[in-house]
Amino acid sequence: MLRKALLTPRFENFQVVCVRHKQVKLPKVDKKFQAEAESLAARGFLRPNKPWDPPVDINTTILKICSENGLNEQSTFDSLEIKYSVLKACFDQTGHSVPNSLLHTIENVDDLQTFYETPVDTLTPFDSLKKMDLPRNLHVQEDYVRFHPDKDTLFNGKTVFPKRSSIVSGLKARKKYEGFTAKRSWP
Repeated sequence: MLRKALLTPRFENFQVVCVRHKQVKLPKVDKKFQAEAESLAARGFLRPNKPWDPPVDINTTILKICSENGLNEQSTFDSLEIKYSVLKACFDQTGHSVPNSLLHTIENVDDLQTFYETPVDTLTPFDSLKKMDLPRNLHVQEDYVRFHPDKDTLFNGKTVFPKRSSIVSGLKARKKYEGFTAKRSWP
């Protein structure tokens, strides 16, 4: 059924990749960026990237920088000095730099334009869900309340789950929420 769905026209811009026994639809990208797209699907969303929303006139900016360095639209970067000066000028103009992991993929001006046209979205799916306009019967509780017997005022420290500890395992959550160890009646 999935193969039949891939042959339909509405799926022609997507590629299905199996990631840890799940099938994920990824937009089709250039072959140079294919490995990065698969890596993004496998690792998840939290990376130290800065968000980037390309301006409308980014192509003219890139072409202007390249023409100042003696390059046109079909030029390739023949020497590392020219490539460095163009990339440095692009960073100075836009504030968005090419990460080290993608430096080898940029071989000509067209690759540089493709990189700077690509938006970078750093929102996790949970953060994007919080910002969505949800139906009236669906709510996302951002800051939930964890039970702690010393701080509970509503039920005077009585828990629904006696003799069960509340363990906070995440590093980020440990700073925000306090866990407790329940008292056991046996040794």
